[in-house]
Amino acid sequence: MNTRTPFALLLAAAAVAMSTPTFAQRPPSPASAQPEGFLCCNMRSDGKWISDSNYADNGQRMVPLGSPAKVTGYGRYRVHVTLDGTSQSIGNDYSREIPMEAFAKRYVVADDPRVKLAAYPAKIREAVQAGRVTRGMTREQVLMSLGYPIASENPQLETATWRYWQSSFAEYQVVFDNAGRVKEVVADPTLKRLVSDE
Repeated sequence: MNTRTPFALLLAAAAVAMSTPTFAQRPPSPASAQPEGFLCCNMRSDGKWISDSNYADNGQRMVPLGSPAKVTGYGRYRVHVTLDGTSQSIGNDYSREIPMEAFAKRYVVADDPRVKLAAYPAKIREAVQAGRVTRGMTREQVLMSLGYPIASENPQLETATWRYWQSSFAEYQVVFDNAGRVKEVVADPTLKRLVSDE
């Protein structure tokens, strides 16, 4: 008796395996993955697209933290949302190590961050509202102001240095002290004036 699997069946099995999305690509189940609340942090948008890189390119406008937000669906490495009633997508361009449901929950949070922001000292409030960094900020305050640093370059948020980019060629680093507060911003002088109050 021939116990070999027919070649046609092997091809069919391979085709099914190749068409099944990986965990990182598979959209989360609808029942557990439709966060609704507020935008966690200042993000830049061209009106339809927000990248996790959060570049400040020409034509981008800042969508302020606390904007009403709701996840409406998922695409390939993107989270579809409504922000203040406008349909947009948040692209998981550089943080693909993070599953899409967790990625969505980074940006759409249940509690309005403006409540915490209102309790901060005036210097911190003004820096966050302007999307800038100032010495003495906590990690949470930097996240509010600049968004999350991309996971491909910042896999651990507990590290002392976070790498950000103003554009694809303009990197700057936010350095924290042992107490978890901003010690300095490392960048060329022109870029540093754009992103920091130091």
